[in-house]
Amino acid sequence: MDIVQALKQEEAKLHRQLTSIQGALAVLNGGSTRGVSSSAGSPKTIAPKRTMSAAVRARISQKAKARWAKIRAEQSKGKKAK
Repeated sequence: MDIVQALKQEEAKLHRQLTSIQGALAVLNGGSTRGVSSSAGSPKTIAPKRTMSAAVRARISQKAKARWAKIRAEQSKGKKAK
């Protein structure tokens, strides 16, 4: 076997493995699968994690509790009428 041919086969094998690994990483990270050439030159920028303030969380919690209280009140009203 010619050395050049063996190196080309090894290159093809490594390329397939790299593509497979990048696909697995994309699935784990929730991204789309991209080819080797598009992601090799430019690193992917990660957006900062968005957080809510305590006041906003409290307001959302109050609204949710009020909504469920209203639903439960309507349900119990329906049971008493029957």
